[in-house]
Amino acid sequence: MKISSVNIVVIDYPEKALPPSRRPNANRAAARAFPINKYPEFSALHTRIPGAIPGEFWVQVVAEDGTWGLGQGSWGGPVAAAVETIYAPLILGKDCLAVEYLADIMWRASQRTGGEGINCIARSAVDLALWDLKGKLLEVPVYSLLGGPVREAINCYCTSDDLDWAIELGFERFKISNPVHYDHGEDGLRLAERKVAAARDAVGDRELMYNPVMSFNVDFAVRIAERLRPYSLRWIEEPLMPWDMDGLLELRRRAGWVCWATGEDHHGRHAFRALLERRCVDVIQPDIRWCGGLSELLKIYHLAESFGVATIPHFGANNAYGQHFHIAAPEAAVAEYWMGSDPGVPLAEVSRIPGVAVPENGKVRPSDAPGFGMDIPKEWIRPVKVLNEDFR
Repeated sequence: MKISSVNIVVIDYPEKALPPSRRPNANRAAARAFPINKYPEFSALHTRIPGAIPGEFWVQVVAEDGTWGLGQGSWGGPVAAAVETIYAPLILGKDCLAVEYLADIMWRASQRTGGEGINCIARSAVDLALWDLKGKLLEVPVYSLLGGPVREAINCYCTSDDLDWAIELGFERFKISNPVHYDHGEDGLRLAERKVAAARDAVGDRELMYNPVMSFNVDFAVRIAERLRPYSLRWIEEPLMPWDMDGLLELRRRAGWVCWATGEDHHGRHAFRALLERRCVDVIQPDIRWCGGLSELLKIYHLAESFGVATIPHFGANNAYGQHFHIAAPEAAVAEYWMGSDPGVPLAEVSRIPGVAVPENGKVRPSDAPGFGMDIPKEWIRPVKVLNEDFR
């Protein structure tokens, strides 16, 4: 079966009335450190931080018989343009089922302009669409293509500062955001400790993680790790910029009592190979939508497995792609669920994509339907041409 078309599309989600919430979620008002808002001219609110919120689009790969698969894309126009101009012409007319071959030729085609960044994120969307299509053509869920389930359900941790609501929903593991930059000095250390102390009081002896998102330098990260030592954090996540492997090594040397995690902003297996070979971190966190897709994530996962390092992908429980990976990967036993909705509104009510499961009592299991199980009606799908339209 050949690929007949590769389309950039958007999903026109129908309007959905949500039940009343108890209060706005913490993302709307809480300050969150991110590399660019080190400069106060840029907002510290999550929804207004430049570069922090990906612009959603989708890649639709259509087979000769009309069957189609969908891959979610991020960061809007620049990434969609790479799909449209580089990867779509490359795979058109090729065998739908030859996913490894198609992933390899896309990777090879990106080498002169760089295999990471925008190119890698673009390849991710195409690769995910190909896996979705393959599962549909073979009439099996993607997790079956990966060897089948290794667990009944996936344990999730909840990323949210609304810890009371997360506990009420049945989560047993939690990750909170970070409001401070390294140049906040002693005031920043005190603010961070107050936040973590309050979170520890709220969750009791359950697992708790802390997420600086690239906002520390080595010295501040060591100081904050020492300050937070009494709170028994499971890990501190992405403290440094992705390129700073020497800094990560220094953190492990100077603050080895806490686990260090990173990876959501690392792209491709070679970036992770460098992390693993140098023993930079204890947990790797590739994002299946950004690291090169499922094909690349599998390579990253097996590398990490050989080093005895856990793979806990970024946003792994938020999308069907991550759920199918987790249910079939023995060493990916915990998945992240990022909760951006208001307290009091059931997660099932917030979910926009039919067929994508949401956690119940801190666990989730993907759909058994073919492909990734997303049941998006054809009438919701609207094609766009990135270079010929005002793509937003």
